[in-house]
Amino acid sequence: MAVDIWNWTDPAQSAPVWPGRSWPLGATWTEESTNFAVSAPAATAMWVCLLGDDEVEQAYQLTEHSLGIWHGAIPAVAPGTRYGYRAAGPWQPSQGLRFNRNKLLLDPYGRAISGRVKPGPEIFAHDWEHPESPSELDSGPFMSRSVVVRNEFDWGPDGDPPQRRRWRDSVIYELHVKGFTALHQEIPEELRGTYAGLGSPEAIRYLTDLGVTAVELLPIYEYISEPHLAELGLKNYWGYNSIGFFSPDGGYSSSGDRGQQVTEFKQMVKNLHDAGLEVILDVVYNHTAEAGALGPSYSFRGLDDRGFYHRVGATDENDEVPAHALFDDTYWDVTGCGNTVAAQNPQALRLILDSLRYWVTEMHVDGFRFDLLSALTRSGYEVDMAGHLLTTIGQDPTLRHAKLIAEPWDASGDGYKVGEYPPPWVEWNDQFRDTIRDFWRGHSDGIRTVATRLAGSSDLYADDGRSPYASVNFITAHDGFTLRDLVSYENKHNEANGEENRDGTDNNRSQNCGVEGPTDDAEIIARRQRIAANLMVTLCLSNGVPMITAGDERGRTQGGNNNPYAQDNATSWIDWQPDDAWLGMWDITRTALKIRREHPALRQRHWFEGRPAIKGGPKDLAWIHPTGREMTGEDWHDPDLKVIGMFVSGDPLRSPGPRGEQQRDASFMLWFNGSGEPCEVCLPENQWVQKGSVVLSTDPEVPIGQELRAGGRWNLTGESVVLLQGI
Repeated sequence: MAVDIWNWTDPAQSAPVWPGRSWPLGATWTEESTNFAVSAPAATAMWVCLLGDDEVEQAYQLTEHSLGIWHGAIPAVAPGTRYGYRAAGPWQPSQGLRFNRNKLLLDPYGRAISGRVKPGPEIFAHDWEHPESPSELDSGPFMSRSVVVRNEFDWGPDGDPPQRRRWRDSVIYELHVKGFTALHQEIPEELRGTYAGLGSPEAIRYLTDLGVTAVELLPIYEYISEPHLAELGLKNYWGYNSIGFFSPDGGYSSSGDRGQQVTEFKQMVKNLHDAGLEVILDVVYNHTAEAGALGPSYSFRGLDDRGFYHRVGATDENDEVPAHALFDDTYWDVTGCGNTVAAQNPQALRLILDSLRYWVTEMHVDGFRFDLLSALTRSGYEVDMAGHLLTTIGQDPTLRHAKLIAEPWDASGDGYKVGEYPPPWVEWNDQFRDTIRDFWRGHSDGIRTVATRLAGSSDLYADDGRSPYASVNFITAHDGFTLRDLVSYENKHNEANGEENRDGTDNNRSQNCGVEGPTDDAEIIARRQRIAANLMVTLCLSNGVPMITAGDERGRTQGGNNNPYAQDNATSWIDWQPDDAWLGMWDITRTALKIRREHPALRQRHWFEGRPAIKGGPKDLAWIHPTGREMTGEDWHDPDLKVIGMFVSGDPLRSPGPRGEQQRDASFMLWFNGSGEPCEVCLPENQWVQKGSVVLSTDPEVPIGQELRAGGRWNLTGESVVLLQGI
């Protein structure tokens, strides 16, 4: 079945289309011509449509077809020109063939995208009332457009191969480009909420003063809000609905969306690099904004639906879905977003790899955090750690040296693979999050698992040769409560999302300290601050790579909303007005990170072994019972034990220096009291521990600078942390 009501003002081509080349994919500009190449193996015809400022569409047919790629070169196309594709071919939705040349399609390899999609029936390839039939409505006036970009930028010294920071020296700060700067009064108003704002001296000064080493940006690939959000008067804020895997989202640009966003993004990266900060992108390749089988047709669906989306009954791009399959039941979805990208298929895999390489080589980013990575690692229907995507990234000379972070699960039960990803991947460790949250709310079943998380989660990462830094430790992330809300709310409060509070997890492992939400009770406020500080200090000083969520260090609240994905407003933005009640969080976070940065004993590459690093020396790690003796097997199985000491020796370190020399550092004793009651603790007395000085404390009775001698006893306040540095 085919339909053709596509009308353009002047169908006659005003310039010739040269044969061009089938590579590289996308629009490649030169002074002589711009080459267009797009993959659509099953299409029968292809047009590239150029749009002027008057919105008149000029169509040029691409007649060359090489190995599934349509290509041609058009002379004298200027950078900044907007364009799209129209593809003709069969209409057989159940077989993954959804061609409809009434739909203007974005270039999957477009380097920039201009304008925003206007929701309506025009953006769907199928007829709304009769989905089995193609739509006869023209989507051109309702679509955003790809943009021809000229790749040029003076990187200066940053043009040299990157010298990335070692994982064990890294501290990640997860932020949203807009939300971080939208309310920052020291940043010029016209730059707030933009790449330029994040790259401004004011923003960078804050990040470096705090002591983080890398920013992890929530998705900045061009994305499109879900149509149902527009009906609610909302928009997608987080950006986990990508459509342009090569394009920085124009909504975060202060200078325009006709390619200017590319230059502005590069300048932001350069400024951050000049300050010693790395840039990691949260990337969403597991699904696209085209949603389920009855979703809109923006790009991939209209060019190669069969090759790009994982389909029911299909294990590779040539497999057929049974002819009797329902139109709206042809996609296999483990993302919860309606579709799953079929990364096992050659063209989808190529796009992902080309996109990653582009962001590393052309945009100079340092690494990636892969959203729902397990959805992309499927061979057929099974998660496969030796599958195409992981194998090719591991062999790629550009990508294998980038920082690679897995979100090691997807929306299915069998996709949960924490601790199973191969080197060089590191992983978001939600078991650290859950264990530490439970400990500080008094819900742990003893101390054994807590100690394992503090020491780097060897149960998850040691068995396959990875190091403690394979664990990206976090207490909070964009998804869920903020740190302040974690100690202020027992339940989620998501009514503003328009889903009657049904969205968001109910497994928050939170506490409200006696009152749900805001309170004027000074004792409750003090307790909340102390527990929040405990959580932050535990995160910063545990072995592994800490990830802090932007604003947690200054008491940011979302009013109990644990799923503000559609809240592009003050609910999600950082409030830069000082909150006197929470100023201490900034100080204690900055102090903890400074101690971590200055002392390699607290960020070791090798696993602790619980024995001396040299003959006759102290154990590299010892766990201390509150009475001052080492923990016994019986102690580890005591479900009522909520207090523990962690002795970390720095004299010497197990890890050698750069020339193999023995490294020495101070030794540390950390005391954790996860109970609600004070507990008498004793500083161990032996030849290696003489006395210690308090360098960090959440215990109001134990001030910074206080000296404690070996064998000495004191009451450790309930729900508190004390860090002693050996003298």
